[in-house]
Amino acid sequence: MKRPELLIPASSLEVLKIAVVFGADAVYIGGEAFGLRAKAKNFTKEEMAEGIAFAHEHGVKVYVTANILAHNGDLEGVREYFVELKELKPDALIIADPGVFMIAKEVCPEIERHISTQANNTNYGTYMFWYAQGAKRVVSARELSLQEIKDIRSNIPDDLEIETFIHGAMCISYSGRCLLSNYLVGRDANQGACTHPCRWKYSIVEEKRPGEYMPVFENERGTYIFNSKDLCMIEHIPELFDAGIDSFKIEGRMKTALYVATVARTYRKAIDDYMESPELYKEHMPWYLEQISNCTYRQFTTGFFFGKPSEEAQIYDNNTYLKEYTYLGIVGDCIDGLYQIEQRNKFSVGEEIEVMKPSGENLIVTVQKILDEDGNEMESAPHPKQKLLIDLGTPLVRYDILRRKEEEC
Repeated sequence: MKRPELLIPASSLEVLKIAVVFGADAVYIGGEAFGLRAKAKNFTKEEMAEGIAFAHEHGVKVYVTANILAHNGDLEGVREYFVELKELKPDALIIADPGVFMIAKEVCPEIERHISTQANNTNYGTYMFWYAQGAKRVVSARELSLQEIKDIRSNIPDDLEIETFIHGAMCISYSGRCLLSNYLVGRDANQGACTHPCRWKYSIVEEKRPGEYMPVFENERGTYIFNSKDLCMIEHIPELFDAGIDSFKIEGRMKTALYVATVARTYRKAIDDYMESPELYKEHMPWYLEQISNCTYRQFTTGFFFGKPSEEAQIYDNNTYLKEYTYLGIVGDCIDGLYQIEQRNKFSVGEEIEVMKPSGENLIVTVQKILDEDGNEMESAPHPKQKLLIDLGTPLVRYDILRRKEEEC
């Protein structure tokens, strides 16, 4: 049984390190240009260098997204960018545009080239085209079923890899190539600036009745007519193996460290359990399902994997995430028995919180002490990004995640 790669997104250097520690085999990141997540924090050249070094020290690969659909004015900048990346030595570039692909092939041929899902990769002929151009991997279109992926696998060379999204947000448009954002507000999704109009609530205005808004009802449940549930395949690891997928990809380059840690840890354990024993995988299913719901999500669907999605893949009543846990911070260095953290949300002395460990263990602890950077004791930590020293009454390890369970989701 071939072990698939677990490919995890990272929005920042901090999140990259969490992805590595919590089980990623590879991490994909964006630089400050030419990726499809312009609103993400993304990586400076210096952060990218540090992140690649950290990942490689832990035996983890790093892929850099350069998957915009380029215009003429982008091409010279792409060339300069790839010259910089040549020095940083990421393991692969994720590319959608043929022009960008050819520049990468010329400037940094030693870096693998992976073809983005944005390139609409729906058949084995397309895979063979990119293979002939020198691509190492092709990311399958979101619209493919497992049977279609299996058919592609049987019609392409063994050394051409298939990467497939198995978890995360779905786009309403074909392979993510959407024009709504550009048309409505002038921000181009294919240039990395999507405003997600598929999540908006729409009404109809009749030409001769300006200001009179009539609701759009797809059915009695609501008006979010484009709003997809999130993809989740944690219950279908055997089918993903059977399809011959080489890389299991998680969506989420805009997500927090808590989200990344939760999803990476859960899929890491599910993959490893299934590799060890299908019976062990089945036995641990309740744990996977519990854990995967411990981060923000929009209800779950299996997308197109088992054929065209039913109407149950759609959310009609709201466009908000469900949230069971609040992210509090990441454990840093130990100083005189206290642990450094950079706070993300408020917590207080005497409060019960959880420590989330890469091993799968979750510790319930009570906050014993909080000190500010100057050593002053505090009853609570109300200011985001404040650097603190804390005592939770138990030994901690660098990169442990702190979170709080919310009473209402």
